[in-house]
This record gives sequence, structure tokens and C-alpha cells, in this order.
Amino acid sequence: MKIDFTKNPDNLVPVIIQDATTKNVLMLGYMNQEALEVTRKTQKVTFFSRTKQRLWTKGEESGNFLELVGIKVDCDNDTLLISVNPVGPTCHKGTDTCWAEENVQGYGFLSTLEEIIASRKNDPENPDSYVASLFRKGINKIAQKVGEEAVETVIEAKDNDDNLFLNESADLLFHYLILLQAKGYHLDDIAQLLQKRH
Repeated sequence: MKIDFTKNPDNLVPVIIQDATTKNVLMLGYMNQEALEVTRKTQKVTFFSRTKQRLWTKGEESGNFLELVGIKVDCDNDTLLISVNPVGPTCHKGTDTCWAEENVQGYGFLSTLEEIIASRKNDPENPDSYVASLFRKGINKIAQKVGEEAVETVIEAKDNDDNLFLNESADLLFHYLILLQAKGYHLDDIAQLLQKRH
């Protein structure tokens, strides 16, 4: 791995810190050659502090270390992407990230869909919402719908109409997300379980 520390007059390169699990960006820091060597040796991310003008291991005072998982260099060899397992909040202000965001796993549109389902669950009397009507009918009805959609997905899997198969698969996943919330769980609970099994 070749890193060009000479592009900046202070011989520092920017370092993007990313959670190895959630893939969220946690912070930005700077390293010189010595900070990089200390990071590799200790397996705890160490920066060069521009304000203190010395090496600084994240967590040396708070105990909120950034445990090293991997290091990548960009195409110009002058920026690092370091993946970590954070121990506690990353920001000195006590937040998960330096942008005051929660460091939670996201699943793109599926996370948005979970939020919509949660809002319907919290407003079960909404007469215009199909999801709210399922929550009103209770767990048995929701579980029944998952079973029906599973059977329909299996039937379409045996045919040659990919469009019908994909539509039934979407229906199955949608109703499964409703069932998860009816039971008090989320997609992340399943992802964590699968990760442990792996």
C-alpha cells in the first residue's frame, strides 16, 4: 500500500473513519506516517492532532477507542479509508458520529418502509391505511397474510412469469416486515442473527 504523504506541506493525509458493520462514516481525521505505523502496531486508530501537534490515539482519555479492521488507500494515494469497530461514541461531544447521527445499520428503502410500517402501527385507527387495518385485526391475521404470500411466491417460482414471481416476493417481504413489527422486532434483529450464524 503506497501512501503519498508529500502532497500536503504538513505531510498529513485525510482519514475517513467508517464503521465496519454499519458502513456509516463516523469522523474525519489526519495521519502522518508515524500515526499510520502506530495504528497498525496497536490496532487502535491513532491520528496526528493538528491542534495539539502530536500523535493522538482516539479514546486515550475517554476509552472510546476505534479498533482497526482494515485500511484502504484511494486512487490518488493521498486519502485513507479506515474501517473500525468503535468502542462507544466516536465524537468528543458524546454522539455516535461527528455529525450527531446515530450509528445504526441502514437497509436503504427497506429501512424507509419499516418507518412507514411503524407509523401505521402507531396510528391503528387510520381508516385509509391497509397496514393499520392489519394491525387492528391482530397477529393471527398478519401471520395468515404472510403464509398466503409465501404460498403464492412458491407457486409463482414454479412458473415462468418472472414479473409475477417478483411481485409475489415483494408482497411476501412487505407482509413479513409487518409481522416482525407486530412481534416487536425489526429487520436489523434478523440481520444480526444471520450474522451470528455466519
